[in-house]
Amino acid sequence: MPKNSKVVKRELDDEVIESVKDLLSNEGSTDDAFKKSELIVDVQEEKDTDVEEGSEVEDERPTWNNKMQYILAQVGFSVGLGNVWRFPYTCQKNGGGAYILLYLILLLVIGIPLFLLELSVGQRIRQGSIGVWNYISPKLGGIGFASFLVCFLVALYYNVIIAWSLFYFSQSFQQPLPWDQCPLVKNASYTFVEPECEKSSATMYYWYREALNISSSISESGGLNWKMTVCLLAAWVMVCLAMIKGIQSSGKVMYFSSLFPYIVLICFLIRALLLDGSINGIHHMFAPKLEIMLEPKVWRDAATQVFYALSLGFGGVIAFSSFNKRDNNCHFDAVLVSIINFFTSILATLVVFAVLGFKANVVNEKCIAENSKMIITFLKMGNISQDIIPHHINFSAVTAEDYHLVYDIIQKVKEEEFPALHLNSCQIEDELNKAVQGTGLAFIAFTEAMTHFPASPFWSVMFFLMLVNLGLGSMFGVTEGFVTPIVDTFKVRKEIFTVIFCLLSFCFGLIFVQHSGNYFVIMFDDYSAPLPLLIVVIFENIAVSFVYGIDRFMEDLRDMLGFAPNRYYYYMWKYMTPLILLSLLMSSVVNIGLSFPGYTAWIEDKASEEFLTYPTWAMVVCFSLVVLAILPIPVIFIIRHCNLIDDSSGNLASVTYKRGRVLKEPANLEGDDASLIHGKISSEMSSPNFGKNIYRKQSGSPSLDTAPNGRYGIGYLMADMPDMPDMPESDL
Repeated sequence: MPKNSKVVKRELDDEVIESVKDLLSNEGSTDDAFKKSELIVDVQEEKDTDVEEGSEVEDERPTWNNKMQYILAQVGFSVGLGNVWRFPYTCQKNGGGAYILLYLILLLVIGIPLFLLELSVGQRIRQGSIGVWNYISPKLGGIGFASFLVCFLVALYYNVIIAWSLFYFSQSFQQPLPWDQCPLVKNASYTFVEPECEKSSATMYYWYREALNISSSISESGGLNWKMTVCLLAAWVMVCLAMIKGIQSSGKVMYFSSLFPYIVLICFLIRALLLDGSINGIHHMFAPKLEIMLEPKVWRDAATQVFYALSLGFGGVIAFSSFNKRDNNCHFDAVLVSIINFFTSILATLVVFAVLGFKANVVNEKCIAENSKMIITFLKMGNISQDIIPHHINFSAVTAEDYHLVYDIIQKVKEEEFPALHLNSCQIEDELNKAVQGTGLAFIAFTEAMTHFPASPFWSVMFFLMLVNLGLGSMFGVTEGFVTPIVDTFKVRKEIFTVIFCLLSFCFGLIFVQHSGNYFVIMFDDYSAPLPLLIVVIFENIAVSFVYGIDRFMEDLRDMLGFAPNRYYYYMWKYMTPLILLSLLMSSVVNIGLSFPGYTAWIEDKASEEFLTYPTWAMVVCFSLVVLAILPIPVIFIIRHCNLIDDSSGNLASVTYKRGRVLKEPANLEGDDASLIHGKISSEMSSPNFGKNIYRKQSGSPSLDTAPNGRYGIGYLMADMPDMPDMPESDL
């Protein structure tokens, strides 16, 4: 990556009238003469300056208004719905407190180093993902296109989750909440409870039937769900309005969308801690199960969670950091955002398990009340002798401890007859062990818990408004990861392209608001992002550490930060992260191969969830999603390695990236004698200034990358002019 340079542009039709003597005798006039020439000149000064400071580039890249906006944007992008509904689930499933320790270790080993890598390349090159990886290694330029495609695929279904949250938000202004009780069905003779709801629960019925109106399989389309279609349109309108001006508009929205979820989480935590049973839930979460840490699956889950928690590979991190000045301390940003992300996950987990502990306590109290009535019935019928019941037990107001005492006594006395009594142990841990994640946590378990809250509509409004904001923060990053590379590459107007992108995404997203739309959301979530993103980040690590060169990259960081980064990152990028990422890739491929592709369907007749395998056409779609996302990497490598597309054809293959500008590679450059001023032959060129380092793209180079003096940039040649004051002007 070249140092900060002075960029000057020259009108091609102007005559070159300056002589070498003029240039040598008058440095000021030389600068004026070259003001408009299309050169990239590295001015060797004691103090580097940013291209924004003192540069005369006509089309300057926008920057963040202040550091707070940038940090909130990165936090909003990395802290998403996964922190609320995936991390608590993986924490509970994989050993509680022991899993948190393991997660923290992997965050330090692979999370922060990879996050810093993306932040630094974006900030240094000041381009979107396509421009960054074309710059670092043209033959690995497919990395940027792969990130670009993944962003598009994720944006299609991720905004549907925001649409679901908007629907629940709009339905929360009711007392009681509409999912509080099962609906009643009236006919000519009598009124009865909806059978589908009676077989399941009020919250499950409302989610599957009222909200999604879901079909029984992915093959049954059922047409569009008009309620969700309207909500999806509203979600895309919100994204479009926030992103239409780029960071100028989205930066202001970040103050609310990034900070509001923390206010809600803290309020929920305080409220939940005042409810009965919340401490049981928190204790259940933090209870360490050290023996489970020896299982490879736990390490894989922790590494995967670290990987997705920081939104690596999407290109959004690179896009946001590209709007920074080059002297910004991205190392501090990487550590700060990673720590905020970690503590947000812990805060969300505390809230989730405190609320689930309260819910489990409510369910447990109902269980004890029902089973106490059964014991009273058995006592009256003589099935159980009154003599075995302790005298202090009062079944009209029995406590959990008293019930468990009676349960144990009956189990011992009626050892052979006990199974026929059908009594339940009513342990609160059994309810807490029913691990739920994703939509099951947010739209079923959490909504059921909130129905027992005092002033439940208020808490429901706050919760779903929080989900909307968490989703929007991530959508801003995903959208920026898609829009910025296109705007940087093709120089289209950002406002127009943003509107077109949102409109097309809404049209493609209609597949997710069919009656079978939830099954497609599951499919895209399982196959469009996880494996492709992992492959993208592996190639990012390879491109920087082994193609570009880890030593050069460390030197670039030193030039950019003003201090040498810790050697810890050197060893992580070169040895640890590639090894861990490759191990995670192999583990993921094996896991996919061993598990049969399928989805959880809602069967209306049974009023229950059931796992179904994908039909043949759906398996083809799953495979196509993975292949489509990673296909640009080998395709672009083959095209550029074999020179299948001529550089002078004016297509994407001939785009080079210099100092944040996109320049077309001229077709008439030949070797080292080529003209540095486009359109001029050698005899028409004005002489370069001595003492300057002039950079240009080396055309026709057969090698993968040509790096100037071992540190400044891939694919660029530095021509040092010899100091020959006695050479005749004609020879020069």
